Amino acid sequence: MLNIFSLANGRLFQEEIESLEELSRFQPIWVDLESPTLDEKRWIKQYYGLSIPEDAMDEDIEESARFYEEDNGDLHIRSDFLIAGGGDEPRTVRVAFILNLVNPSLKSHGVLFSIHDEDVPVFRLLRLRARRAPGLIEDAKEVLLKLFDADAEYSADTLEGIYDELEKISKQVLSGKVTDTLAGEALEEIARQEDMNGRIRRNVMDTRRAVSFMMRSRMLSASQFEEARQILRDIESLDSHTAFLFDKINFLMDATVGFININQNKIIKIFSVASVALLPPTLVASIYGMNMRFPEIEWLGPILSYPYVVLLMIASAALPMWYFGRRGWLS
Repeated sequence: MLNIFSLANGRLFQEEIESLEELSRFQPIWVDLESPTLDEKRWIKQYYGLSIPEDAMDEDIEESARFYEEDNGDLHIRSDFLIAGGGDEPRTVRVAFILNLVNPSLKSHGVLFSIHDEDVPVFRLLRLRARRAPGLIEDAKEVLLKLFDADAEYSADTLEGIYDELEKISKQVLSGKVTDTLAGEALEEIARQEDMNGRIRRNVMDTRRAVSFMMRSRMLSASQFEEARQILRDIESLDSHTAFLFDKINFLMDATVGFININQNKIIKIFSVASVALLPPTLVASIYGMNMRFPEIEWLGPILSYPYVVLLMIASAALPMWYFGRRGWLS
């Protein structure tokens, strides 16, 4: 899918391109390619003179090759954007940016090209804002900055969602009535939130590197440079939140595992108490179960001797259980 974005009256307007002729009628500042076909890549090559690298969206590209500037002045940035929520597993999407600041074949200067495999929430957020707020974007560099700004805000919103989920888990775990089933569900949710927190931390680190590269390239105006510094300050504030969430996750994990150990100790305690309580009747049975005559019960006769031994076994088991109950070991 090939979409172009052009400015009109300070607003960003989107057009979906289906042919090379349509592409030649517009002067965009942003060209977005989502899962581009061979024909769409060929159109970009013919009209803009830009060859999209084959490894533009490769995940195993070297870190040192993710940010570089070509001899013709084109800036190449490969950045990861977070996708969270919507019922899907959280993941990151690699987006390749090519910022073409000077192109002799174009009447306008400055076009941002973005290549990615699937739609990104940050892109939708920027498109919505740019249509509603006139003057938000002025050129291609501003588009790239606003994307990174929206990415930092999206990460902050996702962190708030983690806060809410951990608050629910905290109420369940710290209520004191934690069964093994509830503890298992809590551990599963805690692990999911920990994975999300780690992805956010990696995402903001990647955004920080991309914004820092733009600042070092000396292509930003004074106002854009200050905006980039503000984005970095926002990212730094997110680092403390991710660290706090990491500590909270560890606490809830330890508390949940502690309640599981308590439940297991209760089971072990029951077996321990039962084994101790059954020692006296076992001793009585071993004594009177032998094929011998005992003078102390001969006076009961052969009919009452057996019930006497049974009652003695029951009493010898009941007395330890009563004592354990008085001490609170059975509760």
